[in-house]
Amino acid sequence: MILLFGASGQLGQEATHLARRRGIAFRALSRSEADVADRSAVERALGETSPALVVNAAAYTKVDNAESEVQEAVRSNVEGPAILAELCARSGIPLVHISTDYVFDGAKAGAYVETDPVAPLGVYGRTKAAGEEAIRSRHREHVILRTSWLYGMFGHNLLKTVLRLARERDELRFVADQRGCPTATADVAEAILHIAPRLQAQEPVWGTYHFAGTGVTTWHEFVGAIVAAQSAISGRCPKVVPITTAEYPTAARRPANSELDSRLFAQTFGIRAEPWEKRVASTVKTLLSVPADETA
Repeated sequence: MILLFGASGQLGQEATHLARRRGIAFRALSRSEADVADRSAVERALGETSPALVVNAAAYTKVDNAESEVQEAVRSNVEGPAILAELCARSGIPLVHISTDYVFDGAKAGAYVETDPVAPLGVYGRTKAAGEEAIRSRHREHVILRTSWLYGMFGHNLLKTVLRLARERDELRFVADQRGCPTATADVAEAILHIAPRLQAQEPVWGTYHFAGTGVTTWHEFVGAIVAAQSAISGRCPKVVPITTAEYPTAARRPANSELDSRLFAQTFGIRAEPWEKRVASTVKTLLSVPADETA
């Protein structure tokens, strides 16, 4: 049995959907069912489920709001992972934890590898980095997966926002001086289920890994690909205008370079994410053929 915390998030929904399709013993709990920062709720969930693997997809992910909602970010991104790590260690349960490219400052010229020092720019990144350390210091049998620029069929994400904007506007303006690796939740869910048997078998593959979409692009080019994919179906083709980060100020600073090198994960587990352009096209096609209430 795999137990996932964070069922209502986009990755949690994607993983649940994939596990059900494959007939994998899987239980997913939302925050209302088991808040990872509530020790008694986590203890109860572990006791009722007796999982062979725990996946933590729960997190505070509102990057800009985190600058003012610091305690809420700390609670979900630091205290929750610490509790999960302690209780999983006590019960001998391997733990998979989802982290982010935002633990880096974006100053590196090339792709980030797992051993690069973290230097987060904002509260969200700092709490995610602290959550990683909380896990490392409490539970040896863990896998931390850093990913980036998530999008997919479920929940709220940029791809779905762009599809809505493409229906409503004739021009979209997006930042062209930040680059990264757009990653489909379908690929991350696939990766988690792919590595699960090895973790449940207690193979010594513990540690931190990067897993992101194959290829690198900018937000502007990412949005351009989404617009092009939907245009082939809808006929709508708004202009996508490049702007600079300075032209779009936000409460939290973003790294200029979020590119993650995923070779270690591929070498260890034998799986890579799809090229981001291919996965964007297929996600758009699927979303435009599925009723919106099924992917909320």
